This record gives sequence, C-alpha cells and structure tokens, in this order.
Amino acid sequence: MQKVKHQLVFREDDYEMLTACLNDAQRESAFGAHVMATLKADFKRGIRVSRDEFPADVVRLNSRVKLKEAGNNKVMELVLVMPDEADIKQRKISVMAPVGVALIGFREGQEVMWQVPSGQKTFTIVEVENQD
Repeated sequence: MQKVKHQLVFREDDYEMLTACLNDAQRESAFGAHVMATLKADFKRGIRVSRDEFPADVVRLNSRVKLKEAGNNKVMELVLVMPDEADIKQRKISVMAPVGVALIGFREGQEVMWQVPSGQKTFTIVEVENQD
C-alpha cells in the first residue's frame, strides 16, 4: 500500500456500511444532501484498504478521537459511530453529522474544518484510538 500523508483512507468494511447508508434514499432527508454529497466525494478521492492494511492513526467508525480547537487549548473527545448509535451525552457522534464527515478517513496530526452555528471551525486531530 502506498502511503500518502494527506490521502483519505477508509477501511473496506466501514466503506461498505457507509455506502449502503448513502444509497438509502430515505437517509438523504435525515442527514441532508450536502453531508451525503461531501461523504461521497471523500470516498471518490480516498483509498480503501483491508483491515490488516488499515493505519492505526486514521479515524474510522468507532474511533475514539481527541481534537484540539485552533486558537485555544480546548480539547474535546468523541467516538464516531453509525447514526443509530449516536448519543451526545456519551460523546458518540454520528458519522453522518458534519463533524463525522469532517473526520472520517483523516489521520492524527491533520487539520479538519466544519461548519458550526458560530461559523467555520478548525480542529487538529491530536489522537486516534481504534479498537476492533
């Protein structure tokens, strides 16, 4: 596998689950056309790898991620999950939420941006923990 630092990387099994979710027409109204189009575009420009080849520092489904907001030392921690598992009280964030789409496929050290009610925010992925 060729390693490119800024190449988006998706694990095959995650890709298959998310593609099935994206192909469900009823989901578009629930998640929004923009979120779904962004994830589809990310899939087109990223690479898919097997479980054995998947880098440990890349965000995938069920990753525990620590993010640092640009401009301050505020760190937040979340777990990226499928939409039906999302629970904000447990910091489980849907992969179909704007933050989920902004994170999946990216790796530790990379900056990601997403739109929040107060405007666009930039975060650095400071730690990724993956468990099977």
